[in-house]
Amino acid sequence: MKTVDELVAECLKTVNEILPWDLQEHLQTDSPPQLLDVREPSEFQMLHIKGSINVPRGVLEQACDYGYDETVPELAAARDQKIIVICQSGKHSALAAHTMQQLGYQSVLSLRTGVKGWNDYELPLQNIDKQIVDINEADTILVPHVQPEQMGP
Repeated sequence: MKTVDELVAECLKTVNEILPWDLQEHLQTDSPPQLLDVREPSEFQMLHIKGSINVPRGVLEQACDYGYDETVPELAAARDQKIIVICQSGKHSALAAHTMQQLGYQSVLSLRTGVKGWNDYELPLQNIDKQIVDINEADTILVPHVQPEQMGP
């Protein structure tokens, strides 16, 4: 049985990553990449990178294809566009980017360190009301909440 970290490492053999400061530069170009945040809607509403669309990882496959209630047309039509997949830490985004590669996406990258690293680099995050979230408030939101019983044997 593989651990999550082992599964992510396996996906990263084919998935390229981008660092926050490099993504920041790409966003300032004439043709910025599509930002895809695969966190849960409640997480996305609290804070996200400006311009991101939210498609939870649990419905990603259907969102990427036509004919489903979950279809996101701009995503389903973007198989040849550059897409940056975002999560909290960079693990779920690597798994999601790998899935998207299997679905035929040609230029999909994972944001290494996720929104946590974006915030650590002091780049702006906004809430669902498009208000900038204070860096310290974002730090508090992004702290893991692992309970003792979740630590395992």
